[in-house]
This record gives sequence, C-alpha cells and structure tokens, in this order.
Amino acid sequence: MDELTIRTTTEDDWREVRALRLAMLEDTPIAYGEHRADAEQYDEDEWRSRGRRGQAPGSTSLVAIDASGEWVGMMNGYVPDATTGPLLVGVYVAPGHRGRDAGVADALLDAVERWAAGHGTTLRLHVHEDNPRALAFYERRGFVRTGHTEPYGLDPTRSEIEMVEQLDGASPA
Repeated sequence: MDELTIRTTTEDDWREVRALRLAMLEDTPIAYGEHRADAEQYDEDEWRSRGRRGQAPGSTSLVAIDASGEWVGMMNGYVPDATTGPLLVGVYVAPGHRGRDAGVADALLDAVERWAAGHGTTLRLHVHEDNPRALAFYERRGFVRTGHTEPYGLDPTRSEIEMVEQLDGASPA
C-alpha cells in the first residue's frame, strides 16, 4: 500500500467533499441514496454541513488521501439511534485505488470500526443487491447478511441487503 492518510473531514474540506461525492455518484449511482443531478444543485452551505459530519457527535466522515494529496476514498458512519447502533454509509474508493493490494478500503473500514466501537457492539450497513464488488468486500471483512432487506430508495423495485459485523472489543453504547 502506498502512503495514505486517513482523517476526518471538516467544514473547510467542503470543495473536496463535493468533488468526491460527485465522483461517487457518477461511478456507482446505485450505491447511494441520491442522484448526481440533485447533488450538483447543492449550495456551499450544504457541502460545508457534510464536511462537518467528520467532527459531529454521533457521526464520522473519513477520507483517504494519497501521497499526492488526492482524495481517493471515503466512508461515513452515524448512529441513527441508540437501539440500532452505528451504521456505515457513503462508502467509496476511486477506481485506480481499489483492490486488496491498494488497501484503501481496508484502511478506511479499520478507522470506521474504531469509531463505531465507541458507539456499540456491531456495525450495520445496507448494500444494493446489484453491487457484488461491495458485497464481496463486506463479507471478506466479516459482515454477515441479516436476512433483512429494504427497498432501494431511488428504485423501490430493487433492494438493499442489510449486513452486520460484530465489533471486536466493542463496549456497549
């Protein structure tokens, strides 16, 4: 793995947050709950708000930055409520940085897991049924299917699969 910095986002990162989110929506539109055309319309305040998620209580927004300063990946987590525990959302790694050898997805997920362990004993996610690359990554990392699905928000004829991972050394929230 090349030199990589994993850190939380801040409000001042709004331009990079915007650029990476638009790239995410272009690359894998089924993986996220919004359309690129809608995201392109958001103003600076919305993007600043998204950048602040990295510092907000009950949430995290982590980015992977390569040695050249390029943002090459992102993962987010938040706690929707105390009964469900942390939820992994907004997962993306740029095409040239994917794969086990690159290590970007693993490094980001390691960081999200450390954050999540402070908020619960499990980490949950929902992944589109037509995203085999993501399903394989999550299964390799120890996530298991719960048997629950929910309609995909942008196309209710498709489903998102719920998966959960037991966090090592997690303390109850």
